Amino acid sequence: MSDARPDQRERWTDRARRSSQRERLGAMLDEVLATNAFYRRKLAAAGIAPGRALEAWQDLPFTTKTELSDDQAAHPPYGTDLTYPLERYVRLHQTSGTTGAPLRILDTAESWAWWARVWADHVYAAAGVGGGDRVFFCFSFGPFIGFWSAFAGAERLGALCVSGGAQSTSERAAAIVAHGPTVLLSTPTYALRLAEVARAEGVDLPSSALRVSIHAGEPGASIPATRERIERELGVEAFDHTGATEVGPTGFSCAARDGVHLVEGELVAEIRDPASGAVAEEGEGELVLTNLGRWGMPVIRYRTGDHVVAARETCGCGRTWLKLRGGILGRVDDMVIARGVNVYPSALEAVIRRFADVAEYRVEVYDERGMTELRVIVEPARAESDGLDGAVADAIHRALGLRCEVTLAAPGSLPRYELKAKRFVRLV
Repeated sequence: MSDARPDQRERWTDRARRSSQRERLGAMLDEVLATNAFYRRKLAAAGIAPGRALEAWQDLPFTTKTELSDDQAAHPPYGTDLTYPLERYVRLHQTSGTTGAPLRILDTAESWAWWARVWADHVYAAAGVGGGDRVFFCFSFGPFIGFWSAFAGAERLGALCVSGGAQSTSERAAAIVAHGPTVLLSTPTYALRLAEVARAEGVDLPSSALRVSIHAGEPGASIPATRERIERELGVEAFDHTGATEVGPTGFSCAARDGVHLVEGELVAEIRDPASGAVAEEGEGELVLTNLGRWGMPVIRYRTGDHVVAARETCGCGRTWLKLRGGILGRVDDMVIARGVNVYPSALEAVIRRFADVAEYRVEVYDERGMTELRVIVEPARAESDGLDGAVADAIHRALGLRCEVTLAAPGSLPRYELKAKRFVRLV
């Protein structure tokens, strides 16, 4: 298990954290609000003068993805959330488009260096990854930001970076054996797909040089059943990472791996109650973030849409930064009420991934006679799968108190994903 020790910032007292955040917030707001048309308009509409932004923090309006999308549509191609002239920016990426049209995001040289530093100093450090490692990236390296910043962070460490871009899963499995990487980066879903293909082709990944994996894009690496399956099938110690193209790298799991620490040295976190709209420093609700190191295209009080349970406590690893228990539990708007039971996709995954005989699955949400119903389709790993559907249905009922239909799909029939999986589907 990783024994990486947290640096001093990760063990701040509340007073030290607040002091640092306030100082950086003040500097960031002064710089941004002098020239950033998007945020100058937002504050003017709220009746807040730029010079009062820090003191009026609790009254500053939230920022939403819809606002940013609408702004880019009205002012193509990049919108008005730009603090500097266009010539100042050096990188263009975009969101995955999972929850709408992709957002185009620009970074200056300074903000890109900030991304890399957060990865190197916090995400990699917490997983025990250093300059002597070889890091393999199961990522296409297209316009989606994905693991581009992880690549930059590994370069900053001095690690050997091995790109798996434009390779098939078979080629990636072979490359892991050929190049001997010690660290793997992928979505949780793709890690299991990689193991599935390697096993079918006789490639023994658990005996390879891999010792650590870091996963992002989905909650899986913070779901014990999924994480344990990744570890068993790849022979690694698996860690979670959270981030957003609009915000930057936001969190990482430590050796305790019972949640995700937010990088409070580089962002301000708030928890918004979806019902009342009130915000607090901890508790259950929607995660709201302000980045402190990305002044060129910032987000201030950004509603991420992520449902979390945040606790301010000293972790067993020694870190005091806010911990999201269980990582990102799901999207706020992903929850469905089926037969009177509140169900998040991550809760279903936590049950289904306990079954080694389930290779892949899909959840269909539909309405019948005025009631929301769930149908779980599981793809068995083996042709002989008698009783698997009943066992999964019973496990869901015991864990969630929900009775739902479970059916079997033919082996190899459900889709596989390299990036974010789309397993939760609402039928019209």
